[in-house]
Amino acid sequence: MVGLAVVLLLPQDNRARVRGAALVAAAVPLVLSMSLLLTFDRAATAPQFGESRTWIPELGMTYTLAVDGLSLPLILLTTLLVFVAVLSSLHVARSPKAFYVWVLLLEFSCLGVFAARDWFLLYVFWEIALVPMFFLIGLWGGPEKEKATMTYFLYTLGGSIFMLIGIFAVYLAADPHSFDMDALKTASRGWTAGFQVAPFVALLAGFAVKIPIFPLHGWLPLAHVQAPAPVSIILSGVMLKLGAYGLLRSTEILPEGVRRLAPLLFVLALVNILYGAFLAFRQRDVKAIVAFSSISHMGFVLLGIAALDHAGFSGAVFMMVAHGIVTGGLFLLSGMLYERTGTLVLDDIAGVGSRMPMFKALLTLTLLASMGLPGLIQFPGEMQVLLGAFEGFGLPVLFAAAGILITATFTLRVIGGVLSDDIENRWAGLSDVRGAELLSSTSLAALTIVLGVAPGIALGLTNTTIDTLIARFV
Repeated sequence: MVGLAVVLLLPQDNRARVRGAALVAAAVPLVLSMSLLLTFDRAATAPQFGESRTWIPELGMTYTLAVDGLSLPLILLTTLLVFVAVLSSLHVARSPKAFYVWVLLLEFSCLGVFAARDWFLLYVFWEIALVPMFFLIGLWGGPEKEKATMTYFLYTLGGSIFMLIGIFAVYLAADPHSFDMDALKTASRGWTAGFQVAPFVALLAGFAVKIPIFPLHGWLPLAHVQAPAPVSIILSGVMLKLGAYGLLRSTEILPEGVRRLAPLLFVLALVNILYGAFLAFRQRDVKAIVAFSSISHMGFVLLGIAALDHAGFSGAVFMMVAHGIVTGGLFLLSGMLYERTGTLVLDDIAGVGSRMPMFKALLTLTLLASMGLPGLIQFPGEMQVLLGAFEGFGLPVLFAAAGILITATFTLRVIGGVLSDDIENRWAGLSDVRGAELLSSTSLAALTIVLGVAPGIALGLTNTTIDTLIARFV
């Protein structure tokens, strides 16, 4: 927010200074989040780095922030992808000052959701995120940006109403009334399973829009295709994780409600995985393929949550991080490709990789990671989710494995088009990845390899917190 204020006060006509200030404003939170990582106690069961202030004492509302093993990986993911998004948007020509102000406000709201330890405060940050995304798509989007913006706004606002009802239900059930997460966790021990189902359904309706879960996914493909590439990086890499994070948080206070509806979550997860993969298979535009594949990949996150065991929860969190890095990289690379060619249609970009060897290598690596190739970042998460879900649901989990096969088919189709030769000599004048593009894309590529080979780096952050969550189901 300090960075946002600095950018806001700079003169509009000094674009170089605006861009420099925005880059610094995105870099500082990244450095600060890394400092949290260095001092984070992985064995601690209680949230760390906490601060709390009385907000509205008459209603039991507090401004309470803290970090645990569930929120820290997502905070790191947010600060990294926002920095990458700002770095890749230094070419924005139309109103760069306004663009960066909205991006920084979006980062502020997402970090607030992940750090909030009060359910009403989490809801406030959740709603703030709606505003910058509305303007980022509506002002800098593609030809159908108005339709995409209104669809996104109405879906999200409708889900938020149900979410608020669920929050108020648990608030009124607590004695004394409170929105504090720890207080509600204690109070929920006396709630019956029958009571817990209704507020969980309300919360699920709100979270399902953000994840998104079928049939509440209609806003996502349109928003992704119309949003500029830097905004798509944040939308897919960070904002889809808000819903999954909220769903995991709700298991702390409504464990019996989650347990009763776990079979429903399992079915919805399989539908997401298969439906998203089939829709991605039908697309001919690279951004549309990545958008629909996100529905499928977030289905694996939901499948891990439905498992209600350590392997499932751990895999779900790892999948959130992996999907953020991989999809962020794909939208980053698709933005570079569109700037150079003016198209993302597969038939039109055939052979482009032969003129851009570095781009070809980065895109191939990221696409292979997206289809779950062993040794790359998405494989450990998918395997943990499948193992955790198999323990609880048995052979029907094989339908999720079928989703991986479908993903491989359309992924290899894209790779084949990029790797083909430029026989007609259409792309002879294209420039390869360079400068800031190279820095941002290689950073995500490095994480794709490192966390694929050594997933324990991330998994070690989450183990203690996940054990605490799973203990609620014992």
